[in-house]
Amino acid sequence: MVTSRPPAEPMPVRVLGGPTALFDHGGLRFLTDPTFDAPGEYPVPGGPPLVKTAPSAVGPAGVGRVDVVLLSHDEHPDNLDHSGRKFLADVPLTLTTPGGARRLGGRARGLADWEPVRLDRPGGGTVTVTGVPAVHGPGERADVEPVLGEVVGFVLTGDGLPTVYVSGDNASLDPVRQVAERFGPVDTAVLFAGAPRVPGLFGGGLLVLDSARAAEAAGILGARRVVPVHHDSWSHFTEGRDALIAAFARAGLSDRLDLGERPGLGEQPGLSGRPDL
Repeated sequence: MVTSRPPAEPMPVRVLGGPTALFDHGGLRFLTDPTFDAPGEYPVPGGPPLVKTAPSAVGPAGVGRVDVVLLSHDEHPDNLDHSGRKFLADVPLTLTTPGGARRLGGRARGLADWEPVRLDRPGGGTVTVTGVPAVHGPGERADVEPVLGEVVGFVLTGDGLPTVYVSGDNASLDPVRQVAERFGPVDTAVLFAGAPRVPGLFGGGLLVLDSARAAEAAGILGARRVVPVHHDSWSHFTEGRDALIAAFARAGLSDRLDLGERPGLGEQPGLSGRPDL
């Protein structure tokens, strides 16, 4: 039987900008949605270009060893850009949507809802990564996916390890409730937030959680800590750091919010000795 436990100190998570974050879990190194391209306009089929406004805190060469990429989806440049695609070639395993795995090929593996994959830990034992539902827009999943495609979230568990939830580009609290029922309480929730909106798409509705829903998700999950990502570096993200701080304060959850720090450009994104991240 797998039993999770809260860590003695917070598991370090290094936020690199946009949806990209780096963390160690059970001796394995995980990276979420790699985006390393320079600021500029990036075309999206059938819609206006997305505008990146700030560079990643480090480039691909500065990330170091990565064992697994957790890729919420592969079809939008604010989740997987040109440099990120090249980066995947050097990673032993990329976990993503079933459709994304077919498009990417190589070492990509798709996870359906609630499908687990067990990964060997360097010192023995395993980390289990389970694919969980996500809805990339307002409304029902059946209505959203034909427009914006599949998205997957992830839950990481293991004997004696904290439970980690990575939401991916999810705008709905229904999948959050399902995750809480199966895996809660969660030790660390990496929540994609930022309230992105695109004019003319779903009436300008939310494509990913806004700050208020991120705080509500934290309560639903019983999360001991929330590390928000996907709230900076792109012009269609409409809420950032200040909105997150205010929303968690209104919900009485300020002590659970961990905004982390971005390493300086050129700095190695080490994960040790920084329990506040």
